[in-house]
Amino acid sequence: MDVGQLKAFLEVYRSRHFGRAANNLFISQSAVSARIKQLEDELGLRLFTRDRNNIELTPAGKKFLHYSENILNTWNRARQEIAIPEGVSILLSIAALPSIWDIFLEDWLSWVHKSNQGTALQAEVMPTDSIMRNLLNGIIDIGFVFDPPKTSQLLVKELVPVPLLMVSSDSSIKADQAVDENYIFVDWGTSFAMSHARQYPDAPPPILRAGVGRIALNFICQCGGSAYLPEAMLNDQLGKTLHRVADAPVIHKEAYAIYSQSGNKHETIGNILSWFDKI
Repeated sequence: MDVGQLKAFLEVYRSRHFGRAANNLFISQSAVSARIKQLEDELGLRLFTRDRNNIELTPAGKKFLHYSENILNTWNRARQEIAIPEGVSILLSIAALPSIWDIFLEDWLSWVHKSNQGTALQAEVMPTDSIMRNLLNGIIDIGFVFDPPKTSQLLVKELVPVPLLMVSSDSSIKADQAVDENYIFVDWGTSFAMSHARQYPDAPPPILRAGVGRIALNFICQCGGSAYLPEAMLNDQLGKTLHRVADAPVIHKEAYAIYSQSGNKHETIGNILSWFDKI
């Protein structure tokens, strides 16, 4: 078994097509087929059912999928760790939800770089489930999410609470009117959705649901409307092109850092997370 075989297996699984997998891997279709055949021969099991217009994982293929992803992720992480340049003593891989990057992590990342010479950084944007999976598999070192996990395998640090303000392009609008007309609902996680539902139980469906605060902000600036956004994201627009809805309550949202309680980077992670205790 080699890395090329695993890459071919995963690409065929994702694309459900040998030709498209070959294009994505920049090799020939016959090479993809040969790698899958070699992998199946080594395992002694078929990994795919090959109908003319439908390629699916066999039961054995479904079981192998988890292991192949872990093996390839571990291989890639090993390459990263070994390839860090001279003078760098540690590599930290960080992943966060896109909205958390927008709110405060960019400033934190700059601080980490300036105050930790000899540390190389890798920054990623991931959904919560991918962050959790990659933390447990050792692919990333620190994850930032809104809704913390319930697992003894990971340590959770609550960060600064994020005040979410309802803002609007209309300076005179009231909260009930705002959620009724041209409202953008931003998914700030489960606890926010519950607080929002309690506050506005009769709200109609929004004109837009956004998974990222930046999308809602740009939409309001171009098309008008209202949404709950963090003050840190509004910069100098608040009071000018955007206005706080005066009678709308602030909804506080907690963000969390998650990391493994084992490993040789535990002390370094604790030190760089101390930044959040000072702001």
